[in-house]
Amino acid sequence: MSDAHPIRSREPGLSVGARIIAVVVLVAIGAVSAWLQHDAPGRSAEPRTEFTANNPPAGLPTALTTGQHLHWSSCTSPPTARTGYDCATMKAPFDYRKPDGRTIEVALIRRKANGPNSRRVGSLVLNFGGPGASGVSGLPEFLNQYEPLLDRYDLVSFDPRGVGATIPVRCGKTADDTGYDGADACAEHSGELLPYIGTSHTARDLDLMRYLLGDERLHYFGVSYGTALGAVYAHLYPSHVGRFVLEASVDPTEDLDEEQVSQVKAVQAAFDRFAAHCAARIRRCPTGDGPEEAARRMARLADRLEKKPAPAGAGRNLDADDLAYAVSDHLDLGTEGWAPLAKALTALIGHNDGRPLSKGVDDIGSADRSADRAATPRDSSRAARTAITCADSSLRPGFERLDRDEARVKAASPVFGAAWSTGVYLCYDWPFGGERTTLQVNADGAAPVLVVGGTGDPTTPYPGARHMARALGDGVGVLLTAEEEGHGTYPQNHCVTETVDRYLRTGRTPAPGTVCRGSMS
Repeated sequence: MSDAHPIRSREPGLSVGARIIAVVVLVAIGAVSAWLQHDAPGRSAEPRTEFTANNPPAGLPTALTTGQHLHWSSCTSPPTARTGYDCATMKAPFDYRKPDGRTIEVALIRRKANGPNSRRVGSLVLNFGGPGASGVSGLPEFLNQYEPLLDRYDLVSFDPRGVGATIPVRCGKTADDTGYDGADACAEHSGELLPYIGTSHTARDLDLMRYLLGDERLHYFGVSYGTALGAVYAHLYPSHVGRFVLEASVDPTEDLDEEQVSQVKAVQAAFDRFAAHCAARIRRCPTGDGPEEAARRMARLADRLEKKPAPAGAGRNLDADDLAYAVSDHLDLGTEGWAPLAKALTALIGHNDGRPLSKGVDDIGSADRSADRAATPRDSSRAARTAITCADSSLRPGFERLDRDEARVKAASPVFGAAWSTGVYLCYDWPFGGERTTLQVNADGAAPVLVVGGTGDPTTPYPGARHMARALGDGVGVLLTAEEEGHGTYPQNHCVTETVDRYLRTGRTPAPGTVCRGSMS
C-alpha cells in the first residue's frame, strides 16, 4: 500500500551523455544534502511544528493538563521500537471521580510524521484490538499497515489500563506471575485495580492524551475491540471527535452472551465457505466434499484430540479447543488463510502433526487474536482481556442461565460451539460488578465516524458494523461495506484502503451505502 508516483517525461535538448553526467551530479548533491539533513546534529529540512490544544478535559487538575507535558525519548522496549520510535508516559487519574487523588502512568509510543508541516493533520491514535493487547508493542509490529499515513499524521499508540506497562493486571499464581489462574487470583493480586480498568476509564485517558498531543479533536483508528473504545469515547466526548475510523466493528446492541452466539455462527459460516472452496478447488481436500462432510470430519478429529492431543512443537500439544481456535485464526486471515489451513489440516488428520496448524497461528501475529486466545505463561494478555471484559459487562448469570447459554452456543456451531461455549463462564464469578449490559455509543453532534465492516468477518460479524453506524446517531455513523472474507479489511482490500486513507487525509466520508468489492463479490 503506497502512493503511486507519476512517470516523468524526458526533457528535450540534452544528449544521452549530458543527461548521464547531470544525473550523477544530482545524485551526489542529493546524497550530501541527505547526510547534512539526517546525520549532522541540529540540521533538518524543515523544523517540526508542535501542535497545541486549547481545550483541556474538564474537571481535571491543572497539574495533569496545562501543567503536564509529554517528554518523548528513545524507547527501551520492545526491541522492535528501539529505532525510529519515541516513548513517553502520561499521568492520568486512577479514579476520574477523584481527579485530585492517586495517578497512574499510561505508556505511549509514537512514530513521527514524515510529511511537511503544512500537510500534517495531527496525531492518529491507534488501537489494534483485544482487549488486552499492548499498543506499545503493536505499533512497531503493525506499522507497515499504516505507514502511508505518516505523510499526514504522527502515529501514536499506547498500553490501555490493565495492559503491558499501564497498571498491568496480575491474575497468576503469584503477584509476579503474568498467567491467568482465575478470578480469585485476580482479586488477590490486582483487586484494587479491577474496578478502574474498563473501557470507559480508558476512553477518558484518551481525551487527556488528545489534549497533551496538541489536538483540539481526537483522530483515531480502532480495530475490533478498538471500535468499542472509540465508540465509547465518541459517546463521552462528541465535540472532541475528529477523523474517526472504526474497522471490524463490534456490535453495540449485543450483550456478552449474545456476542458469543453471533460470533460462533459467523465463524461456522466462514468455515463452511472454506470447506466448499476446499472441496471444489483443492486436490485431496482434508475436509471432504463440502460443509456437511467437513463438520463430520472435524467432529471426529476433535474427539481424537480430546482423548490424545497431537504434538505441536516446542513442547506444546494441540487439543480439541486448540483446534477450534487455530482454525478460526486461519479464517480470520480471509482467503489468504485457506490454502495454509488445508495443508495444516492434512498434516494433522493424516499424520497427527499439529505443528503446521500451531505455527500458522504463531505467524499470524494479530494484536486482536493474541489477546483473545490462550496466552503463553509469560504473556498477561489473557488476564487483561478477562479483567477488561468483566469490568465492562454487568452480566453475572446464575447456574441455570449458564447451562442454558452454554447449550445455546454449542448448538449454534457443530465445529466451534464446544470451544466457544466456555466463554459464557468468563465473568460469572468475577469479584466486582461491571458497568453495563451493552455499549452506550450514541454520539449526537459528533463529526462523522467511518464504520467499516466486512460481510465475511468471522470474529466481528458484519451486522455489528451496521448496528454501530446506526447507534452512533443520524449524521454520525457512516457505514462502508466490504464484500470480503476475514477479520478486518484494511489494508487487505484496496478499495477500503483508498476510501479510508482519503477520509483520514481530507475529512471527506464516502457516500452512504458505499460497497467495496472483494473476495465475496
